[in-house]
Amino acid sequence: MMELPEAVTIAAQLDRTILGKRIASVTAGHTPHKFAWFYGDPKSYGTLLVGKTVGKAGSFGGMVEIKVGAASVLFAEGAAVRFHSKSEPRPAKHQFLVEFHDGSAVSASVQMYGGMGAFLDNNFDNPYYKIAKEKPSPLSAAFDTAYFHRIVGAEGAGKLSLKALLATEQRIPGLGNGVLQDILFNARMHPKKKVGTLSDREERLLFDSVKATLSAMATQGGRDTELDLFGRPGGYKTLLSKSTGKPCPVCGTLIKKEAHLGGAIYFCAKCQRV
Repeated sequence: MMELPEAVTIAAQLDRTILGKRIASVTAGHTPHKFAWFYGDPKSYGTLLVGKTVGKAGSFGGMVEIKVGAASVLFAEGAAVRFHSKSEPRPAKHQFLVEFHDGSAVSASVQMYGGMGAFLDNNFDNPYYKIAKEKPSPLSAAFDTAYFHRIVGAEGAGKLSLKALLATEQRIPGLGNGVLQDILFNARMHPKKKVGTLSDREERLLFDSVKATLSAMATQGGRDTELDLFGRPGGYKTLLSKSTGKPCPVCGTLIKKEAHLGGAIYFCAKCQRV
């Protein structure tokens, strides 16, 4: 699932790969998928995009946006975005395909769920999009200790678990259950630990872990559990994830997996106490 580090990586790769190319055709909904959501009206994509030149790509939260004339192309969360050279076959199944005049293409496909599409700038009333653009990225200077303290100290936050605080309700766009595991492991805090039990020192440790862990993931090209624009795993080696069935790298205790808030959590019961 594309989260903040992968969005940063893919946006940069798109800039290096398709910036300045002219769009020849657009196909939406080629393979029907119940949980593939289209932004804007798919019937309008051709009018919005065909014949236009691709501009800069950017990321915010877990979304990637590409400027194309007066419009934007948006990929979010579960949309797997891939580049295809002129000689490469296109995927048999896809929900979104943009072909360029030089014969290359970009596709997006969905396994579980995901969003994609195109719309005129300033004409997209999606709350997740707006929140992700408005809130500061953890990779930015604006996401500082004072800002983080407002998140931790918000009304009702004290009753939440750390997973609920950090990875739900778009409090920190792009920080999902995937990147959460290493953030909490690096801070030595259990996902079920209550926010209200944090000392000032622990709050600072958690803030530092959010910043440092996400920065490492982004600078190393995303997590090794996710694929980039070219279908390659990211360079960041995850410590705790669906792929880690190993002992804790610190103390050797077997990593545990439990269900919590509609998803899996991974933790070391010795290093990360509630």
